[in-house]
Amino acid sequence: MPAAPGFRRSLRAILRVMSVATMAMASCSTAFAQQPAGGDNLGLELVDPKVLRVCSDPANMPFSNERGEGFENKIAELVAAKLGKRLAYTWYPQSTGFVRQTLGSFRCDVIIGFPQGSDLVQSTNPYYRSVYALVWKEDAPLESVDALGDERLRGKRLGIVAGTPPSNYLVARGLMATARPYPLVVDTRFDSSGRAMTKDIVSGEIDGGILWGPIAAWYARQTEPPLRVVPLLKENGGPSLAYRITMGVRPTDQNWRRELNGVIREIQPAITKILLSYGVPLLDDRGHIIAGAPSAVKPP
Repeated sequence: MPAAPGFRRSLRAILRVMSVATMAMASCSTAFAQQPAGGDNLGLELVDPKVLRVCSDPANMPFSNERGEGFENKIAELVAAKLGKRLAYTWYPQSTGFVRQTLGSFRCDVIIGFPQGSDLVQSTNPYYRSVYALVWKEDAPLESVDALGDERLRGKRLGIVAGTPPSNYLVARGLMATARPYPLVVDTRFDSSGRAMTKDIVSGEIDGGILWGPIAAWYARQTEPPLRVVPLLKENGGPSLAYRITMGVRPTDQNWRRELNGVIREIQPAITKILLSYGVPLLDDRGHIIAGAPSAVKPP
């Protein structure tokens, strides 16, 4: 979670893509419409041109937290250093009202992780592409399953975040009757569908689960032994399960967007290294997994 409507409902948080974009923004459709047109002067676009003011969730790992441990925190640090700006955050949980209360109210100037394709913010060029993944224990009855059309999934108890794109595939293939849904919209300060699903996989309450790739990889590392994470690369027919992630700015901030695009282009190798260190399953333009095995970032 470029971004089909179902993905935008599921990601922002995303993702950021857990990432509950459209649900988080449902009440802010007029926030940007009230802004003045134009924006030719970057100083007018940004409240404080000397500060990189980031809109972020205070408790949404692996993306961000107040301790700066998420990969979006690390990317924000790279961007701030490249721009020669001081880094500051506006914290708000990724729930209904996130964009309205942050970017839309001019309390900050960029959302570091945002699914491409939303018309409620303006997206920069994408800086990574990831995909939903199937997660299970090594000894689960799903060994070698790598597609939702596999007959061995029939009758299995699969965890699914309600309203996310993989739900369509479960419905179409008759797998929803035995699936266990987890809530799409939560207050990340107190709850996490990714954490809850992973716990149920480990305990055997469910046979496996389907999560957005960065979330799947993060929580899989927190078990001993680690869970298996299999990117779902073989699904076709829609909706897509692979999405490009950008940075989101206000629709009027044209120069700011262009400046961020230049920064992303220059620091892309460093961004990719950070993402790989968090285990994020990254796809190239052909939809193939990008290989890379830097030292893994361990959960706090």
